Order: sequence, then C-alpha cells, then structure tokens
Amino acid sequence: MKKKMDILITNDDSINAKGIRFLAQMMMKYGDVTVVAPAEPQSGKSAALSLATPQYLKKVHEEDGLRMYSFEGTPVDCVKLAMNVFFRDSRPDLLMSGINHGPNFSVASLYSGTLGACIEGTLYGIPSIGFSINTHSSDPDLCCVEHFGHIILEKFLQEPHSKDVYLNINFPNLPTEEVKGIRMARRGLGRWVKEYEIHRDEVGGEYYFMKGEFENLETAPEFGDHTLNVLGKYVTIVPHKIDTTDYDEVERLRQAWNIG
Repeated sequence: MKKKMDILITNDDSINAKGIRFLAQMMMKYGDVTVVAPAEPQSGKSAALSLATPQYLKKVHEEDGLRMYSFEGTPVDCVKLAMNVFFRDSRPDLLMSGINHGPNFSVASLYSGTLGACIEGTLYGIPSIGFSINTHSSDPDLCCVEHFGHIILEKFLQEPHSKDVYLNINFPNLPTEEVKGIRMARRGLGRWVKEYEIHRDEVGGEYYFMKGEFENLETAPEFGDHTLNVLGKYVTIVPHKIDTTDYDEVERLRQAWNIG
C-alpha cells in the first residue's frame, strides 16, 4: 500500500482565512495534513523572522488526518516552529503555502509572506508550492483553484520539481470554465510607484499610508506571469530558485574588474 504523504500547510493571511482552510481540506486527499499558520495576517513579510518576541502556539482544530494550529509569528516562523516541534524526526513530504487572497506575480513575489514560507520549506529540503488567487476578497470563489490545483498536484506527484526550487502558482479570479488552461511563465516585469499617501493627524502631524500603483514594464506578455494571468486568463507556474547568484555576471565582472 502506498504511504500517505505528510503535508505541512501555512500562509500569510492567518489561520482564519478561507484560503488556508479550503487548501487544508483539498490536501487531505493526498495525505495527513498539519497546518501551522499565523494567528494574525502577515502579508508582505517575505522571509521575516520574529527574533525577540514570545510566540504562542494554539491548537484550533483536529480531526482524522488534519491538525490545525495558530502561531503568533510570521509565515517563516510557522515553518520553523513546525519543523522543530511537529517534524523533528522526519520532514514533511510537501509544503503548501496559501491559498493567498491576492496575486503573488511579478514583483509581489519578492515581498510575499506566502512565498517566504516556500523559501523556508525549500531550505529544509521540502518540496514547496505557493498557491495564490487574483482577488483580495475575504470570500473568494476557489473552484478554479480546486480544479486546476488538483491537475497540477497530480503532475507534481508524477514528476516533482527540482531541488532548491519552489513553485509560485497564481490562479485567475474567474469561473473554472473561463480559465484557458495552465502555462509555465517567468516572473513578470513591473514595479510599484506612487507608493505613499500623505495624511495629517488631528494636531497637524504628517503620517504616511502605503498604497501604490503597479507599473507594468513587461516587454514579452506571452511569458510574464502577470500578463498571462490577468490578460491571458491562464493559471501560471513560475519556478523560483533559492540560489539567486547571477553566474553570467560573476564571470563578466571577474574579467572586467580583473578579480579572481
């Protein structure tokens, strides 16, 4: 009989988000699920750690094949806690992060707590996958994620992605029948501009709120994840590497600067 997988799930939207609870139920098809997720929203935390703050762990639900805990920390804290408390003797077979309420394509992938957890999982040697849907609604329709997510997971089980790589998967906020399919992509080109609004408090002091507008810099829309997702109506898969070294630039600067 085939061994059931041990699956670790986290997110950055908190233990109370619809996305993570939907994902937990979805993943029970594949094995025993342990959820350790932030007690409060942690969006934009990337790979941040809580280094000087007491962190409390609380069990919130348990049933056959599923245990769920909230933890007072970042997504990376949650992965570290799980590995040091629940998986001290054997690592999970798979880490899933999400389903994030909001896209993590283009430059957002650099700030994402969802993907920060995938980075941490990959550092532990766990195949790691992030799921995000292109809506910030607290009650999104996740049928598209369920349908195409199972297709992707079945392909993963047949041929896992490479070591030291994690997958960033973004789903359109569309009915399943309107999604054109699944495409491999690269991180789209873009940046945030006009990032702060200035406000004044009741005594005239200035303070700032982050807002911003996304500037699309994509030159090849057939490859960028954000254009394929939003305009093309595709589920996009971007493999990200842990090793961010630019080896071509190493060689170029070695010669240009005459450094060994």
